[in-house]
Amino acid sequence: MSKLETNTIDNISGSSTLTIGDSNASTISIPKNITLGASGTTITVPAGATMVNNGTQTGFGGTNTPAFHATNSATQDLTSGAYTKVQFNTETYDDGGVYDHSSNYRFTPGQTGRFFIYYRLGLITSAPAENKYPYIQYGRLYQDGSQSDLLGELLVKRETANYNIQEVYFHAAGVINVTSASSYYELYALSTNAAGAGDTDVNTGSYFGAFKLIQ
Repeated sequence: MSKLETNTIDNISGSSTLTIGDSNASTISIPKNITLGASGTTITVPAGATMVNNGTQTGFGGTNTPAFHATNSATQDLTSGAYTKVQFNTETYDDGGVYDHSSNYRFTPGQTGRFFIYYRLGLITSAPAENKYPYIQYGRLYQDGSQSDLLGELLVKRETANYNIQEVYFHAAGVINVTSASSYYELYALSTNAAGAGDTDVNTGSYFGAFKLIQ
């Protein structure tokens, strides 16, 4: 076996193609810490070729980050007839530090692109007077401090009387196109109670999350 030691291998003048290995080579071993191509170079894998990865890859295919998932550790009281920001104060994970779980309770992607965003909102009402009930309840995603139709508006109309406790969960999920790196998103809830109806809270078991889609 022969060994070639050199600093540079280049194609001959007038040729734009450099071939390493040909019909006699079934395997070419490349040592560690090798750079293929300079900045701006395009490396093409031709049709019919297969790339097999048995190691660790970085920088390929993209990642679904930033991403977060947050929950609420306690019930939160809602003011009848007014939208109230839901305080998801516990992070299950926050890849990229994009969710504020301690003060503003908002998701700030910090970059543009498409994101899958989702939430589950649980509303519980207790101790109503007889024949009094919560009338309409809403969940809504806000963008940059204003009501948004990005995921639409979820509405639950309940007319059940003569109960002690009633609880409902509703869900929303979809893809949003973030066009400004400074945009932020929050979840609000509203309960419009009939006179004498019981107090409505955002129940534990609610959650809010998002992750970036690979493009």
